[in-house]
This record gives sequence, structure tokens and C-alpha cells, in this order.
Amino acid sequence: MAIRVAIDVMLAERRMSVGELAERVGITPANISILKNNHARAIRFSTLEALCEALDCEPGDLLRRENPDTASAPN
Repeated sequence: MAIRVAIDVMLAERRMSVGELAERVGITPANISILKNNHARAIRFSTLEALCEALDCEPGDLLRRENPDTASAPN
């Protein structure tokens, strides 16, 4: 199973740019992109809290658990 960060969905719903979110959260746009593109290996609770505050959401709105593709599993 994989945990995905759904920042792109939240940004689109709020019509907010990566740069604006980065400024509100206090991290670089590059780090927002790393999270947005699911290349992050970890996230600090303080960063998650700041994202939730900036996007007016709950942690569960940002974090998604995805099941692996069962179609590729052997029988």
C-alpha cells in the first residue's frame, strides 16, 4: 500500500498556486512540488499542520492510502 499526498486536488479546489501555498506554509515551492508529486518519503507534523491551516482542511483530506493494483498480482 502507498500513502499519497493529495495537495493537487486541494490546490485546484481552492484555486491556489503552488507558490502561494508555499508562502503561506513557509516552505519552498520545490518542497511543495515534492509533496504534490508524491516523491516525499516523510512529512513533519508541523508541515502537515501548516498545510492543513493554509488549505483549511484536515490531515485526512490531504493523505490518501492507495491499494496496489491487484490486476498485476499473480494468481
